Amino acid sequence: MNTREQPVRRELALNKSIYLSITFVAIILGLMMAIQFRTASGIDRGVPYGREQELTAEKRQLDRDMIQLREDVADLSAKLEEAGKGYSEATDAFKSELSKIKLYAGLTAVEGPGVEVILDNLPENTRPGGNPNLYSIKDYDLLKVINDLRGAGAEAIAVNEQRILATSEVRLAGNHINVNLTKLTAPYKVSAIGNATTLKSSLEIKGGLVEYLGDLGIAVKVEAKDNILIPAFTGGLRFDYAKPTQRG
Repeated sequence: MNTREQPVRRELALNKSIYLSITFVAIILGLMMAIQFRTASGIDRGVPYGREQELTAEKRQLDRDMIQLREDVADLSAKLEEAGKGYSEATDAFKSELSKIKLYAGLTAVEGPGVEVILDNLPENTRPGGNPNLYSIKDYDLLKVINDLRGAGAEAIAVNEQRILATSEVRLAGNHINVNLTKLTAPYKVSAIGNATTLKSSLEIKGGLVEYLGDLGIAVKVEAKDNILIPAFTGGLRFDYAKPTQRG
């Protein structure tokens, strides 16, 4: 083959390839235009009349459903709000009842009018003759004061800031008196909230507790107060054996 003919052949092959490519692209473009024209024609023709009525009916139903759903949401929201109010009221009632129970149980600090009773041992040189131990404050002396105040209507009692409950122990332990497992020493201050006049009169009545303790060589001072603060019980409360009964 002549060397001059080779470039010519290459040029013809390249031109042929270009022509084929242009033809292929033209065919693709033609198809795309045809498809687009058909789609546009379909849109121009619109939705068939029967189908249009169907879609309109469905839209109206959807609108009605939406209105119903909105009404249901409003109704449920109102009921939820009412339930929230009911829960809040129930919670407030529960808290109020719990506060009342804690008050009755002595687990809340309280204040009010009442009396303070100070009991102290007389100095040894001023005590009557005999055994000086016979003229010192004992646990049962404190118990008598506590019981006398309770009988006179005391609503809360404490001894040296130890709240007295039904479960409180008052017992002698050597030279001390244990109250709520706490060692106390003289002087003993018994605080009681209640009608101050009634409480004071109950202790100081002729032949009463103040006179009785004075005969034992115990100094007793009773003072009415407009306001007394009695702390809450801070010890532990355990019931290992007692359980609520299910009877009745």
